[in-house]
Amino acid sequence: MVIFDYFDDLGTGMEFLIALGSILGMLGLVVGFIVFIWGGGRLKKQMLGVIIFSIALLAICGLDTGVNYFHIFR
Repeated sequence: MVIFDYFDDLGTGMEFLIALGSILGMLGLVVGFIVFIWGGGRLKKQMLGVIIFSIALLAICGLDTGVNYFHIFR
């Protein structure tokens, strides 16, 4: 029975990390676009990397996973 509890906790932890990745992806995308629009030349290059990384996070974790998990906008 101990091994089933371990795998249940492992699944819960993975679900939390996926939801956290979804929230960080959305936050990175919003902040990245804001700084990309109003930032200087060097900041635009850095924010382009943040935007690409955020899109990859959202593609992997899902767009609404974090919103549903943390009950945001509900």
